[in-house]
Amino acid sequence: MLGMSVEVRNDKSQNQYTILDDGRPVGFAVYQVSGHDIAFTHTEVDPSEQGKGLASILVQEALDDVKATTDLRVVPACSYVANWVEKHQEYEELTRR
Repeated sequence: MLGMSVEVRNDKSQNQYTILDDGRPVGFAVYQVSGHDIAFTHTEVDPSEQGKGLASILVQEALDDVKATTDLRVVPACSYVANWVEKHQEYEELTRR
C-alpha cells in the first residue's frame, strides 16, 4: 500500500532521482550526464516496496523532469528504463532529441 504522499526528487549532487513514500526513500534511478545525453544507468526499488508501481512512477517523473527542464537526449542504459520507454511510446521522442 502506497503512503499518502509519493514524491520524486532530483538529487543532483548524487546524480540520481529518488522516490520517497511518506518522506522515506524507497528507490532511485541513477543517471550520468555526458555532453547532450543523460543516461539512466540503474534503477532500484527497495525489495520490500516492490510490486506497488513505484519504479514506474519514478521513471515517469524523472523523464517528465528531463523533458521539462533540459534539452538532453535520454539514453535508457538501464533495462528497466528501456522497457518502460518501449511500453510508453509517447516518451520515445526523448531518446531522439
